[in-house]
Amino acid sequence: ALTVRFITRRFIGDYDPTLEMIYRHMAVIDGEMVHFEILDTAGQEDSLQIEEKIKWGDGFAVVYSVTDRCSFDEVMRLCFLINHIHSSPKRSGGSEQPPVVIVGNKKDLQFDRMVSTEDGENLSKTLKLPFCEIS
Repeated sequence: ALTVRFITRRFIGDYDPTLEMIYRHMAVIDGEMVHFEILDTAGQEDSLQIEEKIKWGDGFAVVYSVTDRCSFDEVMRLCFLINHIHSSPKRSGGSEQPPVVIVGNKKDLQFDRMVSTEDGENLSKTLKLPFCEIS
């Protein structure tokens, strides 16, 4: 839903989070035209599939739901994998780390919240990554 909203600037209620999709989009950022290919994962991958998808990416939004503690608990593991895979000497293109941001989604569902804003902020400080919460 986050990806669809970024591309269409609208919330689409009929989004199916179990389907993996690649979206192509162009946007002007800082006065420059940027071409995006966004892999929206289904979140049901095994370890080998996750590693292949991480190799594919040049930047990452690691998204968890503030209403799902298990999704939050996966953030550190995914960030570690991103760091490990992209710092591998086998990876071509140098050792520069890709941009990563941690995103807490469903901020509007306050009564269902299982992960506090402070938990997200503390994790982002520990990992030295930017953090935001969205709806």
